[in-house]
Amino acid sequence: AVNVPPGSEGLLFLPYLSGERTPHPDPLARGAFVGLTLRHTQPHLTRSVLEGVAFGLRDSMELILSAGLGEIRQVRVSGGGARSQLWRQILTDVLNTELVTVNTTEGAAYGAALLAGVGAGAWGSVQESCSAVIRTARPTVPEGEAVAIYDSLYCHYRDLYPALKETFQGLSI
Repeated sequence: AVNVPPGSEGLLFLPYLSGERTPHPDPLARGAFVGLTLRHTQPHLTRSVLEGVAFGLRDSMELILSAGLGEIRQVRVSGGGARSQLWRQILTDVLNTELVTVNTTEGAAYGAALLAGVGAGAWGSVQESCSAVIRTARPTVPEGEAVAIYDSLYCHYRDLYPALKETFQGLSI
């Protein structure tokens, strides 16, 4: 997948393998590869899956931005996927936002422990607890050419769910 260019040479993946919740609350939504040709290989499929999941995360980010909840200057990641340089670069390029890996593999549990520490008085605020404990690796920054490719493909990605919605309903068992 590392050797496949951004955009997987025109192959898109809808990551709705368990239905979808955001932005389409539809339990009947299904996963799909769109644009598959004979030139596509297993690495294309792999990269396309990573890109499709990143586009799904961008859907959520777009909802946050459209709700006027402020700008997103940085995204933080942790866990197994965060160890993959390819995955981090795809995410940062699709989201067009700096991405930082934090020093934990269990982000949710780590966050809960920090909140408990604030509640118990170990720190005066959530910001103070994070500043005291969380360490980050060097950020992954967007690469202009890939950002432009993903911006263009995201428009097509967003068109796919409405175009396939009735088909998903017809395929449900």
